[in-house]
Amino acid sequence: MSTLLYRIGRVAYRRAWLVLVSWVLLLAAALGGGLALGGQTEEAFSIPGTESQEALDQLEQLFPAAAGASAQAVVVAPDGASVTDPGIRAEIDDLAADLSRIDGVRSVLGPFDEFADGQVSDDEGVAIVQVQLEGTSEEVDDTTLEALIATGDDRDARVEFAGQVFQDTTVGLTVSEVIGVLVAAAVLIVTFGSLAAAGMPLVTALIGVGIVMGGILALAAVMPVSSSAPLLALMIGLAVGIDYALFIVSRHRTQLARGMDPAESAAVAVGTAGSAVVFAGLTVIIALLGLLVVGIPFLSVMGVGAAFAVLVAIAGAVTLLPALLGIWGARLVPRAGSRAWRRAQREAEHARTMGRRWVRGVMKRPVLTTIAVVVVLGTLSIPTFSLDLNLPDGGSEPAGSTQREAYDLIAGAFGPGTAGPLLVTADITQTTDILDDLDGIRSELADVDGVASVSRGIPSPGLELAIFRVAPVTAPDDPATKTVVAELRDAAAGIESEFGTPLSITGTTAVGIDISTRLTNALVPFALIVMGLSVLLLMAVFRSVLVPVKAALGFLLTVGTGLGVSVAVFQWGWGAELLHTEAGPILSFMPIILMAVLFGLAMDYEVFLVSGMREEFVRTGDPRSAIEDGFAHGARVVTAAALIMFFVFAAFVPEGSNLIKPIALGLAVGIAVDAFVLRMTLGPAIMTLLGRAAWWLPRSLDRAMPDLDVEGEQLRDHREHVVWASQQGDAVVVADRLQLQATDAVLSLRAQAGDRVALVADAATRRLAGATLAGYLPALGGRAVVAGAVLPSEAGRASRRVSLVDVGGDRLTVSTTAGELVRERLALAPRAARRGRGGPGARSTDRWLERLATLAERHGASSGPISAADLVAALPAHSRALLLAAVGTLDGTPILVLDAPDGALAPGEVDAIDEVVRALAGDGVVRVWGVAPGSADGLDPADELALLLDTALSTTEAFR
Repeated sequence: MSTLLYRIGRVAYRRAWLVLVSWVLLLAAALGGGLALGGQTEEAFSIPGTESQEALDQLEQLFPAAAGASAQAVVVAPDGASVTDPGIRAEIDDLAADLSRIDGVRSVLGPFDEFADGQVSDDEGVAIVQVQLEGTSEEVDDTTLEALIATGDDRDARVEFAGQVFQDTTVGLTVSEVIGVLVAAAVLIVTFGSLAAAGMPLVTALIGVGIVMGGILALAAVMPVSSSAPLLALMIGLAVGIDYALFIVSRHRTQLARGMDPAESAAVAVGTAGSAVVFAGLTVIIALLGLLVVGIPFLSVMGVGAAFAVLVAIAGAVTLLPALLGIWGARLVPRAGSRAWRRAQREAEHARTMGRRWVRGVMKRPVLTTIAVVVVLGTLSIPTFSLDLNLPDGGSEPAGSTQREAYDLIAGAFGPGTAGPLLVTADITQTTDILDDLDGIRSELADVDGVASVSRGIPSPGLELAIFRVAPVTAPDDPATKTVVAELRDAAAGIESEFGTPLSITGTTAVGIDISTRLTNALVPFALIVMGLSVLLLMAVFRSVLVPVKAALGFLLTVGTGLGVSVAVFQWGWGAELLHTEAGPILSFMPIILMAVLFGLAMDYEVFLVSGMREEFVRTGDPRSAIEDGFAHGARVVTAAALIMFFVFAAFVPEGSNLIKPIALGLAVGIAVDAFVLRMTLGPAIMTLLGRAAWWLPRSLDRAMPDLDVEGEQLRDHREHVVWASQQGDAVVVADRLQLQATDAVLSLRAQAGDRVALVADAATRRLAGATLAGYLPALGGRAVVAGAVLPSEAGRASRRVSLVDVGGDRLTVSTTAGELVRERLALAPRAARRGRGGPGARSTDRWLERLATLAERHGASSGPISAADLVAALPAHSRALLLAAVGTLDGTPILVLDAPDGALAPGEVDAIDEVVRALAGDGVVRVWGVAPGSADGLDPADELALLLDTALSTTEAFR
């Protein structure tokens, strides 16, 4: 991974303007497409498979007038007057008439109409006009809503409007969010001491966020998207986009201060810090995609949208950022004597920086530090145990808004439960006396504890269903309302047996309760899945069992603290007025979102800090010095990253959406606690207590897990090998003690263009050597350069420059003809191999075979003509070897590795066939021939396994 990212960073640096323009075009396309499609977010929460949702779906089919969107016009009589006074009553009738004439209104039920029920308060000071709209909440357009609100203007009575359709679902940045970004910019400027270096993380983050916002708006045009989804993606996209770029730019600036070439430094920074970014981002994506297991569509969309934001941030950090570094070039090099230059020198000299002093203090008293952190964070987590979850209702709307005013008026005049009534549906298809049965059912429902009132049952037009509006005594977000719903469902069984009418409890309040229950039940499975997958990923990254387990257990304290502070503020009301909010239940999906995001971001800091410790431990083997040095190298940049995330998240709290405020506060607190208390204090303390055991990993598990190389060990080896390869002069193939798998053989050889090499060994070793040179098998040790491709790090490039040819034909099917073989290879052959480099000028199989016959006759390799109809397996060994060796040249590779079964060809036959191969492939192609021990004159099979036959061209080292 580190080597791949190194190459990506180098390409992006060298083609900076092309990469930058590509990202800008992608941004324009995403934003333009999203705005053109006109996608709108909504607050229509649904949860398939629950009783409340199934009942709503049934209402939409059988009783659409009751299932569609609705609104309430709340009329308040002037002081000293009553809504029943003739003048006020006439005004209410006039209001109802005006409402019924609005496009998009299906029906209007005034408080004094024949079928009105309970729409006038007991003191006759407030009346409700019920408005049924066409379509669902998301289908009602703004024009209709504006017309509804306009009907309340210029009236003697006060008119406010309630209903889910009036909830504001617009997405945008407020002043506080902009301030948060500016504070993040200030942190970057202080960190880098350079406006240019500080601006690059901001540019990459903002471009990435713009692409994500465009994508989410486009998605909203084709499927329901909650308004909190783009806000969550915006928060996370800004935070990780800035942080990920920060880590890479910090590494780049440090390397520049130490004298590294800018192009090489950018590539190395992407390969090393970029590797940590990729795997840290993967943990965030795993955590966010874990929301899919909950099975709630709107929550799944939120998780996918936020994961997409992280993915774009990763892509921007490893491609767009090195392009910006390339545009700025050497101008980012810190000036000698500058603060950034002095900092880099101090780090190189292991000077006593603040980070080093801090970690030494922690390591001096690890037990005391561990106990203090656990006690403090455990105390802050206590409020979590009183967590009360619910979905937002009118009472959570901003104070002063018409929907909030209407909600408060209804709650005050009719009771809190009337502001969020339950809907009870009854299947009346088996009832013969509908009206009497509906009256009886109404009485039974009214007798349930906690029910304040029940409306008369209203049958559907087709007499399939009837609905009752049930107002609990308590408010929709009151925990007691959950008990009322549970008791209504218990009573439904007895009512069904008495009247033969199955009942279902639904409505916005019931849906919210069902969602809260589902989310509460999903928390533990979600945590186990996400933490389990991430622990496995961290095991592969750190090659340790205890470090990932320590990281995961510490995360529990992070979540507990973040939830505890959120409960204290938003549920208990401690300091709520400072955040322009009111006490109430916590948003039902807040804990699971908080867990997903915090876990991923917590693992970010774990990767960035511990990967440095791992790198030092691998290099020195000393666990204590590894903790100190790794921490000192990463503490400054992790501190800056945590501060940036904290300010970005905290900026969404004061003036943000009520849906996003608890999440933002929980994330801000969680980030601060996790970075500064857990990862930078508790983490080093526990690592000190564990000592060398921190890096323990069972050998069987080590072999089974992939080597992700986050520390960049393979990249360092690759760069060293590239330097070594550049020193090999004109050699096409150089192998420096390549240790072959499954054997003790060690391959060393050197060949220049046009050389012919004998690979002398037993058949199995020859095949292993050929596959290793071609990059198909990794060597256990050593290094090589194969036509410019460095092994082992560039095995893919090597495989495209080496052709392995089995001239014995053992792997061919019996029915393969010479014509079929040639046609197949000609079809796949590169154009250069077909038209140049000594190859035939036409694709005709017959003409190619004629060309082969001519060359074979010229070089004494002919044993008879080969026709297209000849079966390859039936050809004599010499002719078969000639054909297969010649066909191998069609790959157009600069290196051919040819091998025949022992004894199949005499040395003179190999010489003749090799001349034909050189004529077809060109004089510059290196041919490596497999030779059995003892079959070449002057070769000692006990000592040497490789010999250059044409000693006039070059020499080669023996490999043992």
